[in-house]
Amino acid sequence: MQRRDLLKLSPLALASTVGHVAFAQASAPSATEALFNVRTYGATGDGKTIDTPAINKAIEAVAAAGGGTLVFPAGTYVCFTIRLKSNVGLYLSHGCTILAADSPKPGETTGYNGGTYDAAEPNDPWIPYQDYGHNHWKNSLFYGEGLHDISITGPGLIHGKGLSNGTRGIRSGTGGFVAEQAGVGNKAIALKLCRNVLLRDFSVLKGGHFALLATGIDNMTLDNLLIDTDRDGFDIDCCRNVRVSNCTVNSPWDDAICPKSSYALGYARSTDNVTISNNFVTGYYELGAIISGTWKKFAEDEHVPRNGRIKCGTESNGGFRNITITGNVIEGCKGISLETSDGAYCEDITITGNTFRDCIDAPLFLRLNRRNRNPKETLRKGTLRRVIISDLVSYNSASSTASLFSGIPDNLIEDVKLSNCYFGHVGLPKDMKIGWGDNSKPMPDWHTIQVPEIEDAYPELLRFGPTPCSGLFVRHLKNLELSHVEVAPANPDPRPAFWLEDVHRADFFAVTAPPQPNFSLHNVTDLRILWSRAAKDTTLPTASSETI
Repeated sequence: MQRRDLLKLSPLALASTVGHVAFAQASAPSATEALFNVRTYGATGDGKTIDTPAINKAIEAVAAAGGGTLVFPAGTYVCFTIRLKSNVGLYLSHGCTILAADSPKPGETTGYNGGTYDAAEPNDPWIPYQDYGHNHWKNSLFYGEGLHDISITGPGLIHGKGLSNGTRGIRSGTGGFVAEQAGVGNKAIALKLCRNVLLRDFSVLKGGHFALLATGIDNMTLDNLLIDTDRDGFDIDCCRNVRVSNCTVNSPWDDAICPKSSYALGYARSTDNVTISNNFVTGYYELGAIISGTWKKFAEDEHVPRNGRIKCGTESNGGFRNITITGNVIEGCKGISLETSDGAYCEDITITGNTFRDCIDAPLFLRLNRRNRNPKETLRKGTLRRVIISDLVSYNSASSTASLFSGIPDNLIEDVKLSNCYFGHVGLPKDMKIGWGDNSKPMPDWHTIQVPEIEDAYPELLRFGPTPCSGLFVRHLKNLELSHVEVAPANPDPRPAFWLEDVHRADFFAVTAPPQPNFSLHNVTDLRILWSRAAKDTTLPTASSETI
């Protein structure tokens, strides 16, 4: 091969060739072209014209040509619903913004320049079994159903300026949210029953109720996305074979990365084989502060929930199997939650190598209860078992509520192991208050605290209120192991590090906590504490009510 032939294959030569193909202004692309330019089909990118008709025409043309990549050059494309097609990828170039057009205002029937988003499809039989937002997909900025081999990639921006965040709706007499106003868009991206999906490299500012609602998706990769939003980041519902990696999600008002398993498809479908790795999750920053690069945090006195967090559950009709949550940095928000309340099984979960800083409640929450928000004929007991948590560092978390693992009396969590974990928290200063602003109140005397069961309610850690321990509150659990775990309050905290209630077979090895009574035991069987600074070596067949 001669030198000139090698030059033809060089990266610069290939890039030049791709650029020429991408931006060629041919009147009609041939079936052999890999890249297509959205401007060819009449999209303006001028920030004023509604470009949706031209974009949807372009997508249909690419699909009709057998597939390819539709390139969006720099510009601002004002859009209502963009309808995705199989075998079509969208590439958002540097300087490209897909701007969600303004939805209809309350009492009006149309939005920007007389346009509307696609109407939310009916899903009436299944609406009662999950939150409203999970029941509809079409009323979104990007929408796809029953598709395969689709992608949105490139360094551009999706700005959901005109989307509702799920609060602009019709409410029932009891205040419950039952419908979104007609013509309103409330999700940045919504996908249903698709396969082979790639979302990579772009940013989302203000993603509506969900930056991504993915329901019933098989084989999906989310990589290097930057999400700066005022509700949920990623809702991964009834999906299988999913990889979420290298993403940044700032979601102060709601959850960041959420595997779920709802009944929105009309049947219980599990979420399986999910890896959530190497992401930065936070609720610290003002909307847009990460995308703009200001990194401006909310003021301490602003009443912002700072939710953030990685959470499996809330919607839990099907199940969660083979979930790995590893290498994530979680800052200024809630921590990691595993929740099954509607009969789902939650099994074979690994949480390893994660770093937490300034959690607003506690880094870990495991909950198995019986809300039972599902069709009565599908009622069953859920499971939460085979969970391994290791190599965790948590610094400066709030301390009124400990990490909490709780089943219910007739349904126990099973087989949980923690190793190489450091739980650093604020401690219990005498003037400590709990709650926000005018609603804050002094921390009660910890001796008087009784943690409620809340068997049939929404699973949320802060609903349990303060705990009579500082490190880990465990109730209704069988087979617990802790090895090389430290509870380290920054201020003196007289509460025991560990509260065990209705716990059966518990081993503590090389566990560290300040020198004081650190184990409060209530209906505990088969307990062993060995080689620990938190307490002397102890073996107890039973303990009905005892402190060590």
